[in-house]
Amino acid sequence: MSTDTDCPVADIDLWSDSALADPYPLWAELRALGPIVRLNPYGFYAAPRFASSRAVLASWQDFSSASGVMLNDETNKEQAGATLHSDPPQHTLLRKIISRPLTPSSLKAVCGTIHDEAEALADRLVGRVRFDGVVDLARYLPMTVVSRLVGLPESGRESMLAWAAAAFDYSGPPNDRARAALPVVREAFEYSFDPRLRERLDPDGWSAQLWRAAEAGEIDDTQCHTLLLDYWGPALDTTISAIAGAVWLFGRFPAQWRLLRDDPRLLSHAVNEVLRYESPTPYFSRVTTRDVELGDQRIPAGSRVLVMYGSANRDERKWDHPEVFDIRRNPTDHLAFGHGVHMCAGMHLGRMQLLAVLGALLPRVERFEVHSAEVLRNNMIRQLRRLDVSAHPASGHQAQRTST
Repeated sequence: MSTDTDCPVADIDLWSDSALADPYPLWAELRALGPIVRLNPYGFYAAPRFASSRAVLASWQDFSSASGVMLNDETNKEQAGATLHSDPPQHTLLRKIISRPLTPSSLKAVCGTIHDEAEALADRLVGRVRFDGVVDLARYLPMTVVSRLVGLPESGRESMLAWAAAAFDYSGPPNDRARAALPVVREAFEYSFDPRLRERLDPDGWSAQLWRAAEAGEIDDTQCHTLLLDYWGPALDTTISAIAGAVWLFGRFPAQWRLLRDDPRLLSHAVNEVLRYESPTPYFSRVTTRDVELGDQRIPAGSRVLVMYGSANRDERKWDHPEVFDIRRNPTDHLAFGHGVHMCAGMHLGRMQLLAVLGALLPRVERFEVHSAEVLRNNMIRQLRRLDVSAHPASGHQAQRTST
């Protein structure tokens, strides 16, 4: 590592296999260097600390999303016009449209369904000899409830997970992982931009309401296909990451699960701490519209800046003992959902599912036993590929002694 006249410079590769498996030591190195660090391997700047990441997110005028928020030019060109890749006033309009089914008032209609499905799921899984915490638990609500709410026909719903994972890989720097994802991404785009898709959509689903917005003159008809990307990608993977991550954490730190069982009022605190400790989306980026001074360091106009959500949520300057998973912390200002005008539109739905699943497991599970876990190596999402786990039943809940 070396330092130039403006800010520290690092030769760290955040997208190597080892870095994706365990990024936390590298993030700590970058935070120690300064609020802004230039990453030599990729030619862009990074904001590894909480204060610097939050400052980037807070100022869309200085740190624009309009040139794309992903880490390679091809992805940013192909997704131009999506909500993620826009600034106000365009972003304000697009967000208003895609958020209509995602507001707390709109979600009241599905709250009961999500709760009932979570209860039934917990009953099926508790006491099984072993199950996959990703496939059998974390994917269930997003795939059973949310994918139907999106309103794609069956063929589309079956592909959403593969499309989303590939899209996250393709959104990273132009490495081998991104290139390998390209065929699946092309399949997803061909599907989403099929002019016949509209007639196959569930008329009551979220996707169909995009075309109703076009009919009302709010957006152009051609924008509907681009806005579909906001539903079939982020709607699933980030929530799956959070649910699986929660079970993994409570298996690794059983005292925290006992604490939550002793005081269920800490459930909301626990959700915030899970999202802080294992942030599902570790990176997005912005582009500076002018020369910007941040933390006494200068970032030239036209520079791409990596917003490091996961690193920010482990910043020693913000959190006491951030490496400790502690559900009493209640970090309500974590950055896992972002900050500012681009704060995650689906955060209420994500929290609802996480609260429902943990709330259903809480009275039924005495403890989680993690047998093994494998981290998915993906450019832009932190997620488990597999979680071999047992949920030992609490007193009063009969075990279902079956195995996967």
